[in-house]
Amino acid sequence: NGTAHITDNIADHLASVVGGSPRFWLSRETQFRESLARLAKNEEWLQEFPIHDLVRFRWIHNATSIEDKIAACLDYFGVATVAQWHERYEGGARLAAFRTSSSFDSAEGAVLAWLRKGEIDSGAMQCEKWNPKRFRDTLPAICSLTRERDPVDFIPKLQTLCSECGVAVVIARAPSGCRASGVTRFISADKALLMLSFRYLSDDHFWFTFFHEAGHLLLHDSKALFLEGGDFCAGIEEDEANQFASEQLISGQYQKEMLNLPVDGRAVIRFARKIGIAPGIVVGQLQHLGVFTHKQLNNLKTKYKWAAD
Repeated sequence: NGTAHITDNIADHLASVVGGSPRFWLSRETQFRESLARLAKNEEWLQEFPIHDLVRFRWIHNATSIEDKIAACLDYFGVATVAQWHERYEGGARLAAFRTSSSFDSAEGAVLAWLRKGEIDSGAMQCEKWNPKRFRDTLPAICSLTRERDPVDFIPKLQTLCSECGVAVVIARAPSGCRASGVTRFISADKALLMLSFRYLSDDHFWFTFFHEAGHLLLHDSKALFLEGGDFCAGIEEDEANQFASEQLISGQYQKEMLNLPVDGRAVIRFARKIGIAPGIVVGQLQHLGVFTHKQLNNLKTKYKWAAD
């Protein structure tokens, strides 16, 4: 019934009644216990992932048994065994995925599942070869998309503009435990991934994160993976990406005028229309700089919601 171990004495009895040698039965016992230990480790590995959300987002199929859930996750990550998963994601590869500030408080398995979604979706996207000059020249046109309120309208346009420059833009909801808002990495020498999570569901954060990630692609090491989480990420490269995003959204010639804006919705709307961006972005920048409080003029921000909600 699976409750007793095969001891030397039981092995002798099995050999005499059923057949085989005592050594054969002791070997079977060892293999059985190793299988139980391996299954226990696999179940422990499975607990790293937010299975409920992965099923809800339809990233993996629904399964009832532990074995089928493990198989579904292995298939999602493109490996045959848990041992192969560890080979791919342990060590240097895993550490590279968390080049972020110490305040980045996320469950590792949830983040890796989200990153894997980016790999899968970007792999299915057709892109031209990476062209940094063309990408930089395209950013003003992307800025104009910030005035469109519905993601159903602006995301396809954003993806098309970026794909023509060699950048695959993936939008994927972050599962429970993943606090990432954006990530960039080069899938190959000719193709970059820029992934966004819509984490705060507001236009100011979404677009600032996009241009922040664009800054990483244009300014920093193409072999690095930049993962953003929390409200602030530390380091020179993060500061440079923040500065890049600020200047792309509101160029230096308008910074002084922005800083002198009153807490007046009509004034902010006029200024935003003048420079060609959404007023919510102006509010977000002024809140970040401490000119406005985080409660002022939030009505000018466009709020999003996931269709599944």
